[in-house]
This record gives sequence, structure tokens and C-alpha cells, in this order.
Amino acid sequence: MKLRRLGNTGVRVSELCLGAMNFGMADWGVDEKTSQDVIAAYLDAGGNFIDTADVYSKGISEEICGRAIRTRRDRVILATKGHFPVVKKFGEPPEHENATGSSRRHLTAALHDSLRRLATDYIDLYQVHCWDDHTPIEETLSTLNDFVRSGKARYVGLSNYDAWQIAECRHLCMRWNWEPFVTAQMQYSLVCRDIETAVVPVCQRYGIGILPWSPLGGGVLSGKYGRDLRGPKDSRFGETPDEANVWRKQFINNRNLDIVDAVKAVAEELRSTPTAVALNWVLHRPAVSSVIIGPKSVAQLRDNLSACELSLSTEQRQRLDEISALSPTYPHQFISKTARNRGE
Repeated sequence: MKLRRLGNTGVRVSELCLGAMNFGMADWGVDEKTSQDVIAAYLDAGGNFIDTADVYSKGISEEICGRAIRTRRDRVILATKGHFPVVKKFGEPPEHENATGSSRRHLTAALHDSLRRLATDYIDLYQVHCWDDHTPIEETLSTLNDFVRSGKARYVGLSNYDAWQIAECRHLCMRWNWEPFVTAQMQYSLVCRDIETAVVPVCQRYGIGILPWSPLGGGVLSGKYGRDLRGPKDSRFGETPDEANVWRKQFINNRNLDIVDAVKAVAEELRSTPTAVALNWVLHRPAVSSVIIGPKSVAQLRDNLSACELSLSTEQRQRLDEISALSPTYPHQFISKTARNRGE
């Protein structure tokens, strides 16, 4: 793996970041031994960037990561997140009304709990997991600034923010000399290009590195789901269609399966895999610092790593761009049609 700059910082991270959401996850994740094997194989392959969160497996993911890197802590860029309630199953209510959100109270408690579970005295990249409508953003930003000043976090990042929210945060940090967000962890793949409308441009403007999550579109871009919308038993969305599963519908649908067919065609031309092609595509998008992968086995990890060795032609990239393109929306369509020629 090549190294890339983490946003506008002096830190260099692997182009593929090891995501730890599967580690310790009872429903569709993997056990500790498998998790440890994947982490070891990733580090041995030259990787240095691991991303987890307090909410993954009710903190078990952080504990597994902490044990796995204990003897190699100095070489690892460790990222975690806080905001959501740490509960047995994601989506359940918090233990009490203040055990969630991006308030000073909750983020401070969340950071200290993460430090304990990870068995470390600092986090390289501490990220706010989602925008919070209930907390003044000034409270959140000043809290994160205190984390960096105290040495408990080296840098701060955001996840799941809208473009205007990112811009407002940037200007508030400039006004009050607070530590700015250096990364934006956002959903981004061939089947989910929504952030290209506004988030990508604002990140480019302020030097914020994008960390795409779910770059395989919930696994659909790996090619494991058929036209009958069925998948393997051990897949995230199960063997058979579930009409009540909103996330499943978002990823597994006929539009996305058309994109998968194009990905498969390119993979055949390159004698590679759909997974490698899909990851390589997002690796070369503007402002991307590192792509978050979530392998459940060493074999899947190796397939992911092969994306770094691919070289897609201009024509192949254009094919993938065209079939996955977003429909133009207002005002972006209007602005692009009326834009002046840069050479004038």
C-alpha cells in the first residue's frame, strides 16, 4: 500500500484504512481470533491506519483493536468515534437522556471510555460520528479543541455531516482559533455518490481529507447479490430479501445491480475482482485520503489489497462514471450551465 497525506496534516496513512465495525459484532461480524488475524495481516502488509468506534459491538471492537496493536501502538494511526449511545444493538435508546449526542458532557465521557477500552492514552484521530441538532456546534467544537490541547487526541474529524455544516464548522474554528476538522468520514461508493454534489467541493476547498465508508455499497459491489436480490447466508443483509430492511433496499436494487454488471465487466477485462475494481475507483476520487475497508477474513483482506495494484484505463473509468452518475439537481445544474469559461 502507498501512503497518503491525512487531510491537510503532516501525517501519512495507508491508502486503505482497516475498518473495525465487524470485529466482535454478534449478528454478522467476526469473533476476536478472526479479528486479530485480520489486523495482524493488515499491519504485516504495510497498513498503518485503523478505524473503529465506541458504538461498534458496544465497545468490544475497540477492546479487540486495543489488544491487537498493544505492541505496535507507535506505528498505528488509530481512529475512533463518539456521538451515538453505546448500547447492545445499534438503534436502541441510550441508558439515559445524556448518554448520546455531541455535548461536552457526552463526548468527554465517550473519549475517556474509548481510551480505556483501547488501552492507550491518546487517539490519533477522534471523530464526531454524526451531526447533532440538539447541541450548539460551538459547544462541540470547543470540546474537541480541548481534547487536542490536553493531548488526548492528536487530530479531530467529522462523520455524516452535510456540506453547510462542514463549512460553518470550518469558519467557527478559524474565528476562535480552535482545532479544525481534518477529515470527513462519509458514505461513498459507485452506488452512493451523493457527497459529490456539495460535500466533496467543500472538503477540497478546506483541505479536508475524505475517508469513504462502505466503499463496496454494503457489499453489493462485490457481486455477491444476484438479480433475485438474494445473497449469501453470512452476508450483512442476509440470504433472502427483507422488505422491512431500509438499508437493504438502499443498497440492493436493480439500479445498483446494473452498476455491478459494469464493475464485473471491467474486472474481467483486468483479470481482477469486482471488489478490487470498486475500491480502486473510489481510491482515485478527488480529496480522498484513505478508503475504509471491512474485511471479515484474511482472504477478503487480500482481495481488498489487490485494489492498490490495479490500473484502470481512462475508458474504463468513464464507463463506471457514466453508469453510476448522479442525476443533476438544482441549483448545481443551473450553476454549471451558466458558469463562465475559466479562460475568460
